[in-house]
Amino acid sequence: MPFPTQIHPVAGSAAEAGADLVAVAVRAGAEGPEPVGGPPGGLPDDLDARLPAPLAELVAHYELSGRAGETAQFAADLGGGLVRVALLGIGEGTPADMRTAGAALARLAKGRSRAAVPAGAPGLAGDGGEGAAAFAEGALLASYRFTLASEPKGPEPVGEIALACGDGDGKPVEPLRRGTALARAAALARDLINTPSAEKDPAWLAARAAEAAAGAGLEAKVWDEDDLEREGFGAILGVGQGSSRPPRMVRIDYAPEGADRHVVLVGKGVTFDTGGLSLKPNDNMKLMKTDMSGAAVVVGAMSALGELGCRTRVTGLLAVAENAVSGSAQRPGDVLTTYGGRTVEVLNTDAEGRLVMADALDYAVAELEPDALVDVATLTGAAKVALGTGMGALFATDDGLAQALLEAGERSGEPLWRLPLTEEYADTVRSRVADLANIGTSGDYGHPGATEAALFLREFTGGLPWAHLDVAGPGRSMSEQGLLTKGGTGFATRTLLRWLEG
Repeated sequence: MPFPTQIHPVAGSAAEAGADLVAVAVRAGAEGPEPVGGPPGGLPDDLDARLPAPLAELVAHYELSGRAGETAQFAADLGGGLVRVALLGIGEGTPADMRTAGAALARLAKGRSRAAVPAGAPGLAGDGGEGAAAFAEGALLASYRFTLASEPKGPEPVGEIALACGDGDGKPVEPLRRGTALARAAALARDLINTPSAEKDPAWLAARAAEAAAGAGLEAKVWDEDDLEREGFGAILGVGQGSSRPPRMVRIDYAPEGADRHVVLVGKGVTFDTGGLSLKPNDNMKLMKTDMSGAAVVVGAMSALGELGCRTRVTGLLAVAENAVSGSAQRPGDVLTTYGGRTVEVLNTDAEGRLVMADALDYAVAELEPDALVDVATLTGAAKVALGTGMGALFATDDGLAQALLEAGERSGEPLWRLPLTEEYADTVRSRVADLANIGTSGDYGHPGATEAALFLREFTGGLPWAHLDVAGPGRSMSEQGLLTKGGTGFATRTLLRWLEG
């Protein structure tokens, strides 16, 4: 869905921007909170006289510290009639602080037509535009909404945010464009994730991925069930065989001139996961329209590569199936043959994500010869138990790749924590009747589910530098807070884009 909020740079004063809410930044200084952005930074010269009390006294009255995202508001006439004035904490003005501040302003401004942020706030100028980009990113993501309601519920997101952070020479435009592109990519992922599974079958998701690729000027190829059968994608077919809505695989290619490396992104695209014959409890199943989050993240990232000027060649692979219950569903004890010829004993049909991804990884190794592989999936509840809902799990075979992704996650406000690929556990994914088993076959190690899944996937990476992002925790939000709205988060979209830009 299009963002209901637009962000524009303006020259001149905040009062002249025609806003009905004006934010005054409050910085967390070494000697206490410090209001910034006053005269001559876009607010009236006689600002203190127009407020209920001098600005410094108001900061003290509301007991503000300047912490990023902190707010207080009151009414005042800044020269164009009565408006709401918001004191907005920006921390130290770092990009992370400005992202938080942008989100806080967007939430505070809901129900209003236009909000303005005066010039002079650290992070909106003088840092190469990173602060302005992050502010826009945070404000837009906090304004995101997905609704199928017949009537609006609650206040509408603010229509426009004017950043009075330039002198009319166009300098702020590029940072705001970049922040908007990052937010738009995450929002596309969220839209795909939040769409109900009654509509979102594998064919639908493949079609939306192809549309997004075409909109970004990229090439896309879709395998239908006959193509998958003919070319030997036995794992994707096995997972999808219980559904009346057959599986798909999608390839999207981004190939800029002069690219110096080739990266393949693989996304898990299980459009609904009942658990198959290893049936999930009802409460667990309620969230399973989001089990294609990995594929959605890959689509979102691919859609923004060109706009961000990424110089890396990137191929996105989406392994898409619906894991349903029927007489034709795969059974525990069945053996599948993957694209690369490995056999896998299915001991739990609810461990299906690693199966579809195995086929896609096999294809990437055999046909694409990339420099690195990165996969994204809402894969295991164990990762959520280990790290909670605020952090993604990272497994990697290459230290440099792992560090680059950790740093990109930090810059994006999407933190990752590297977990070990413990070699001692590797034998637990060996099967007694096939090459591999899709869950651990030994209880000797306490069933380390996230690690077992990662070790299984590693078998299909051909020794290439590889990273696995298990986003089962942060991929879904159960509340409205900060940058997040309830539902799919698109977690890792912006991380991948920042990493690929680097």
